[in-house]
Amino acid sequence: MRKRAAKKRPLLPDPRFNDQLVTRFVNMMMWDGKKSVAFKVFYDAIDIVESKKTDEEKTALEIWKEALSNVMPHVEVRSRRVGGATFQIPNPIRADRKVSTAMKWLISYSRKRNEKSMAQRLASEVLAAAKEEGAAVKKRVDTHKMAEANKAFSHFRF
Repeated sequence: MRKRAAKKRPLLPDPRFNDQLVTRFVNMMMWDGKKSVAFKVFYDAIDIVESKKTDEEKTALEIWKEALSNVMPHVEVRSRRVGGATFQIPNPIRADRKVSTAMKWLISYSRKRNEKSMAQRLASEVLAAAKEEGAAVKKRVDTHKMAEANKAFSHFRF
């Protein structure tokens, strides 16, 4: 690259849980710069998780973090052209990319659900992911299966 890499901007922790991961999630969920709306949706979803949870010793935030870790992929496939053919090559993922990929999947599959409000959709997707179910976890499993199926081409890794 010609220029040096951009500096990582520090994230302020969220007001309710004092957690930077929550702020990162809300920033990804936010549309049109409406951060207060995104925070309200997230906090409402956490309240719904709190009311629907079955495990009494865990808080709703811990359930959300568990759901995030259940959605997190460990390998991904990248396309690479070798001699006219395109191969899907499995690669391990950096830690920060794992987290952001998991957040993107959780948010996108929440948006595709059929509940009334975004808070209800997010809450039900979080509860499903915490139980190793749901569309976001299925996406992680499919990604891992794809990497496993193409591990014969891992010697093409760059």
